[in-house]
Amino acid sequence: MEIRMDFLNWLDHETSMKILGCLQDPPDLVRVSSVSRSWRHFVIANGLCKQLCLRMFPHFRRVYCVIEPTCGIEKALEVGRSKFVEWETLKREHKAYAFLAQGCLLFPFKECILDAISASSTDDYPVESIRNTLLQGDHSEGRPSYWSSKGQHDIAVPETLVYKLAADICVITEINIQPFQAYFQRDSPIYSAISVRFCMGHPKCPMGDPLGEPLDDTADDKFIWTYSSPEFPMAQENSLQNFKLPEPVVCIGGILQIELLGRVQRQEVDGLFYICVAHVQVKGRPLSPAFGAEMLGPSGKFVLKGLSWDPTSF
Repeated sequence: MEIRMDFLNWLDHETSMKILGCLQDPPDLVRVSSVSRSWRHFVIANGLCKQLCLRMFPHFRRVYCVIEPTCGIEKALEVGRSKFVEWETLKREHKAYAFLAQGCLLFPFKECILDAISASSTDDYPVESIRNTLLQGDHSEGRPSYWSSKGQHDIAVPETLVYKLAADICVITEINIQPFQAYFQRDSPIYSAISVRFCMGHPKCPMGDPLGEPLDDTADDKFIWTYSSPEFPMAQENSLQNFKLPEPVVCIGGILQIELLGRVQRQEVDGLFYICVAHVQVKGRPLSPAFGAEMLGPSGKFVLKGLSWDPTSF
């Protein structure tokens, strides 16, 4: 007669945690929680899906609480909670972190820019606006299409371009930038930067409609940067250059800044150095409409909003 045994009932808690902690794929933990009631209780009560998600994506350690359409922040933070309410909270977090980890890996890989917010300077606005960088290529309607900085005598003066991403939470893997080649100038100079660096973060205060006119502005007084990439060299070439991040970065707050560091091309007519960009792409996985984020001030903490739990959206 075959003897069946549930090892969770026989092993001590620490050993069971070590065994299930070896699972590295979120769907595996979801399947484990479906084996039996006791296994489901063990996975949920010990927050195994949350632990795995935080190991994979440490940026989510800044989650203050998890809410969904049927549970607002007041209910999620209810003081003096009963065991029932605590169990409901654990179940909500189990579901949220399980789908969150899967979404970070399986959501469609696509363009992540929603709109341009600001440039540190613009030489001839609106003809050379940052919004031109949203258009593919370096021509639009038969005319050159690009953003241009103001000219500088000092080649070390940097420039920044700031963009609003397509979702509150995006997993960004690469950024592509095409420097502009001025075919209408003698010798067709290319106004690239020496190098680039990328910052991601969130607004200090709620933003209005991002589809308004982009501004010439310094971004540091309006945004909090929670990630800064290594510096990447940029080639003085008229091509869409790929800058792959060392590892996927979870941008929470939906703001990306491109820092253009150093100038290489002097304009003949005025003797000043410029940086010009024809096109920018940001590639990754937007996590909307399944998830949203509400930032809680300068601390970087945020409320994770579970807006849609449909696994088929992954």
